[in-house]
Amino acid sequence: MASINKLNRNSRRLNSVLGSETFTYVVKRLLQALLTLFLASALCFAIIELAPGNYLDTLSQNPKISPETLKQLEQQFGLDKPAIVQYWLWLQQIVTQGNFGTSFVYQRSVASLLWERVPATLLMAIASLIVTWAIALPLGIVAAVNQNRTVDRVLQVVSYTGQGFPSFITALLLLFFAQNTSPLFPVGGMTSIDHADLPWWGQILDYGWHLILPTVALSLTGFAGLQRLMRGQLLDVLRQDYIRTARAKGLPDDRVIYVHALRNAVNPLVTLLGFEFASLLSGAFIAEYFFNWPGLGKLTLEAVNNQDLYLVMASLMMGATMLIVGNLLADLLLKAVDPRIKLEDLK
Repeated sequence: MASINKLNRNSRRLNSVLGSETFTYVVKRLLQALLTLFLASALCFAIIELAPGNYLDTLSQNPKISPETLKQLEQQFGLDKPAIVQYWLWLQQIVTQGNFGTSFVYQRSVASLLWERVPATLLMAIASLIVTWAIALPLGIVAAVNQNRTVDRVLQVVSYTGQGFPSFITALLLLFFAQNTSPLFPVGGMTSIDHADLPWWGQILDYGWHLILPTVALSLTGFAGLQRLMRGQLLDVLRQDYIRTARAKGLPDDRVIYVHALRNAVNPLVTLLGFEFASLLSGAFIAEYFFNWPGLGKLTLEAVNNQDLYLVMASLMMGATMLIVGNLLADLLLKAVDPRIKLEDLK
């Protein structure tokens, strides 16, 4: 009898989850994501094929490689087939085998190459998001609360300066700084030479030590823009009638700002998380290149230079997936922050 009751309770919980608004919304978005990824992959493949030449053109310039070898490689990689056939075979093996193809340069599975590099890029991306939001939001609040005062003007100058610096200029300046403070900040790789000999906590600190400069380079522009947005959103909310009413009732200013106003001001910024998460991949190209960080951005750049078709395609699909997942997480977080919002109204 007890087992039957337990089974009934579990069944009710399962039905409640499956019938919930959040579950329905997630399933709907995932189905839409499949169509989006298909269209994105077709467009990316077409653009790559429109580019002149292919991987074998570089090899053909090597006099040590015979025409017979080039012909054999062309058949091995499937480059002798029409573009539409190449795309269909690539898509078919993804769906049926989960195989994204073989890298021309590395002669290895594309999936294994990506899985080796994704953790490094995610580590830098998450660190950058934390640093950006942890600094930009408080400074944006300070600027809004002290509107048109000296603090606000100084922060606006900092914000405009940060947005005006291109990422590669920031990276170059940080490299120059690292050179003049050497060996304070390392600029090569993720770990030190003696990383394997360090205790577990020492290895964590070593990762963090190497992460400082790439994170700063990736965070500076995003921090400046987010600070301005936070300031503008909070100022708009502080002008609303309900804020004036709360102050008229005698509520403390801190409570009005940090409880009532801030919660509504943050909501629009949450939607930016999805786009920021995906944009970190493009920003990672520069940070990883300058600081020799072994991540996905650097791998993708090398693949583009070498015209490594399937590695480029898989990297682009990874970027599209990050955009989709980031937007989905932003919508769910927005719902968690403000339960009044209906997910079906988020487009």
